[in-house]
Amino acid sequence: MSTTVTKKSEHIAQQILHDVFGYHSFRMGQQAIINAITQQRDAVIIMPTGSGKSLCYQIPALMMDGITLVVSPLISLMKDQVDQLKACGVSAATLNSTVDRECQLAIFDDCRSNKLKLLYISPERLMMNSFIQQLKNWKIAFIAIDEAHCISQWGHDFRPEYSTLGTVKNHFQHLPIVALTATADSATRLDIIQQLNLNDPFIQISSFDRPNIHYQLQEKFKPFEQLYRYIRQQRGKSGIVYCNSRNKVEETVERLKRRGISVASYHAGMDITQRTCIQDAFLRDDIQIVVATVAFGMGINKPNVRFVVHFDIPRNIESYYQETGRAGRDGLDAQAVLFYDPADMVWLRRCLEAKPDNALKLIEQHKLNAMHAFAEAQTCRRLVVLNYFGENRQQPCNNCDICLDPPKQYDGLIDAQKALSCVYRLGQRFGIGYVTEVLRGANNQRIREFGHEQLSVYGIGKDKSHEHWVSVLRQLIHLGFLSQNIVQHSALQLTNSARSVLRGEVSVKLAEPRIMNSKNANIAASKGFISQYDKLLFAKLRKLRKSIADDENIPPYVVFNDATLLEMAKYQPVQPSEMLSINGVGHRKLERFGAPFLKLIRQHLIEPRSNINLM
Repeated sequence: MSTTVTKKSEHIAQQILHDVFGYHSFRMGQQAIINAITQQRDAVIIMPTGSGKSLCYQIPALMMDGITLVVSPLISLMKDQVDQLKACGVSAATLNSTVDRECQLAIFDDCRSNKLKLLYISPERLMMNSFIQQLKNWKIAFIAIDEAHCISQWGHDFRPEYSTLGTVKNHFQHLPIVALTATADSATRLDIIQQLNLNDPFIQISSFDRPNIHYQLQEKFKPFEQLYRYIRQQRGKSGIVYCNSRNKVEETVERLKRRGISVASYHAGMDITQRTCIQDAFLRDDIQIVVATVAFGMGINKPNVRFVVHFDIPRNIESYYQETGRAGRDGLDAQAVLFYDPADMVWLRRCLEAKPDNALKLIEQHKLNAMHAFAEAQTCRRLVVLNYFGENRQQPCNNCDICLDPPKQYDGLIDAQKALSCVYRLGQRFGIGYVTEVLRGANNQRIREFGHEQLSVYGIGKDKSHEHWVSVLRQLIHLGFLSQNIVQHSALQLTNSARSVLRGEVSVKLAEPRIMNSKNANIAASKGFISQYDKLLFAKLRKLRKSIADDENIPPYVVFNDATLLEMAKYQPVQPSEMLSINGVGHRKLERFGAPFLKLIRQHLIEPRSNINLM
């Protein structure tokens, strides 16, 4: 494509971003993704939750002729996306089991007449023979597959219904397919490409970092009392609490209700009517807390969730990352708290051991080990997550419990060199347990069979305990000097960064093991992503938003999200042109909602300050 055509396309995309969605500039990587899609290339997009992933296919859908199909596994997420698109004036719809026949027929008519721009569907719907035949009579721009990690056996949430999506190319060979997910390691990414039969796809891997989220672990002492005290400290902020079983969800909700907390359950054992009712109440801020099962998930695009609590440890880092990513989607400060008891890990291992021995079990074992390592990490928790996904970093975040309440550190260069040398001498083919045995000079049959007692690294760490070397190896993984190859049974392998350590060119600070420290980490102080705003005005704007949302029968954030209200409270626009300079205010939203907000801001600026009851 010529430079002139590309520039014209970028200008159109920028105009849609501003006029329809109300944002003034693209985030890093979004423009390149949009260019690739509008050039009709297959694509694999890895972007964290809350980073603007949806815009990457929604804007091309508005630029290109025809209908964009969006495949999603969650009815709730489909509805949420469609509601927000309609609020911005975009023609969008969803086909799922909750849509009655009359509405389905109307949607089909809109598709045949090319009136619809985005249609959200399930993977099962897309692969129905009757629906495939319908598609051949419609003008399809491209297919976007959300939560694409579900198609891969290496992904944390493999779903059989997703595995059939690879045959789409058989029916529509020249139709671009865009796969999107927030969580995919290198093995999962390669599998997505192969399973979907993508042709030379454009690949965008954005940073997995969510700097506004404060990561914190609390060791369980009196779990419910700890949870209750934490929720009380949140002063009415929206939050999600995850538990590993339905019974735990129900028990937790009942106990919180008896303490006067605004809370409701959400799990697969409830009927669709109950779940929909609770979801809508949560979206509209009528319920403060939702307690949900980790296995079922929420799938809710609610931007003002201020905290996510894992009352039980998740089974893998991908789930943990995705679930904590539901906090702070508006970019404002948020917290992710994990309550941890080593006994919970024992229970998860027993559950895993009960499964049949196969390749999938080995994958789950690798992922559970990584989650265990995260829970007992002695290094910055954000680094653990980022390096797990292959985003090699060594600089701590200063926004997690480890950074703010650090364990005792020591000069770990020699230990690091010993550990890395051992991995290298073993051919980078063995996992943590075996490397530790060689370092400590263990005398067992396996080592003798391989002849590894003859290596120069055999026994060089016998002066330190087993726990010490396991901790060192985990820290070297978390610091990005080692990686674990999931395809090769979690074998430790050196990264490019390890060379400078082996040569002694850099210093390496390691933490002394702190396995059972019962001291709770301090909550991070606010980092002030938006500071110096009028807090009284912000409270008034939120109250107005809730009133409008209730009248319109929509969630408050569909009117404007918290980040947009904070900008209003900071810059205090009083004219429509000034309001359009606020992120999140497009022409359609200004026309639909702008007048009462402008009126309130003008009144606020001229009235005397007083103690107004805003509750």
